[in-house]
Amino acid sequence: MRSLSDFKGQELIARVLKMMDEYEPLHLSIVGGDPLVRYRELEILLPQLVKRAHIQVVTSAFRPIPLSWAALPNLQIAVSVDGLQPEHDVRRKPATYERILRNIEGHHIAVHCTITSAMVKRSGYIPEFIAFWSANPAVEKIWMSIFTPQRGAADVECLTADERKSVVETLLRVRRDHSMLDMPEGMVKEFLSPPVSPERCIFAQTTRTLSADFTTRVEPCQFGGDPDCSRCGCMASMGLAAVGNKKLVGPLTAGHIFWTSNAIGRYVQRGENTLRQLVKRASN
Repeated sequence: MRSLSDFKGQELIARVLKMMDEYEPLHLSIVGGDPLVRYRELEILLPQLVKRAHIQVVTSAFRPIPLSWAALPNLQIAVSVDGLQPEHDVRRKPATYERILRNIEGHHIAVHCTITSAMVKRSGYIPEFIAFWSANPAVEKIWMSIFTPQRGAADVECLTADERKSVVETLLRVRRDHSMLDMPEGMVKEFLSPPVSPERCIFAQTTRTLSADFTTRVEPCQFGGDPDCSRCGCMASMGLAAVGNKKLVGPLTAGHIFWTSNAIGRYVQRGENTLRQLVKRASN
């Protein structure tokens, strides 16, 4: 991805607005590298974007977050924190705990942490992390994901099946004592049986991830490459899976309606594409 164009200034602003016009998203997440590198452009963009969609800016908070952003509606600042201070500071320097705590003052952020095997191996690690950030007045919610490897990978961060089960049990227990952990029971339980493939993942099917050139798509989902869906730990994927499994009437679930609608939409889209090709051929 480093070879892709990284726009800045007025060109970046224009391309973002053009993308919004083209896709008309209900939600836009700005991630990758760190969006605060382009804080000047965001100062101009965010007041416009929040009028058109729900906006999320994912950052390490390595630099001060403009206080004016705290007053913007439809804006969620999500700060990535890699565990407790000793581990985080090693991995994220210069975005250390000291900087984060200083730079989030006056805001209402979401803390997001990706759980790794090392965290699970230390007793009480996850509850301690959640308790620490729950006590911070700038934090309004906490989200936890689980490390998602590529297929066949054996990274040290990977959880075993038993560790994954332990994480689910811990989150279900901790959420009763810490309401700041913004993860419903149904979402947490989905970690035990994640969607089997991007094609069966509601989150993957309802999102589009674009790289820094605004053209190249990241596929088959936000992780790119060949993610191991059997070990998926994406919190957003689990959240929409839980919604899909919600029963509406008898055995009918929200997922049944979504997948039926999705299939019809694809069928109609194929028909429209075929019609365009026929019209194009006829005009040549």
